[in-house]
Amino acid sequence: MAQPIKKKIRRSNKPCSFCVKKTEPDYKDVESLRVVLSNKDRIVSRLLTGICQKHQKRATAAVKRARHLALLPFDGRL
Repeated sequence: MAQPIKKKIRRSNKPCSFCVKKTEPDYKDVESLRVVLSNKDRIVSRLLTGICQKHQKRATAAVKRARHLALLPFDGRL
């Protein structure tokens, strides 16, 4: 019987940008939330952005809140 293939988890060498600045993701600060979004305005995983787990969860909630308040678009089209 073949053994299951294990995926390697890559850790980013970059420090969390929110931890370095000692700030929190805020739904009103759209420019800081652009770090979490791709060019098609999708939320990018924390392995690609280099944000720690705590700030990734808070940034995701802030992006969703900003979308409902029409500060950010739901998709890449305007």
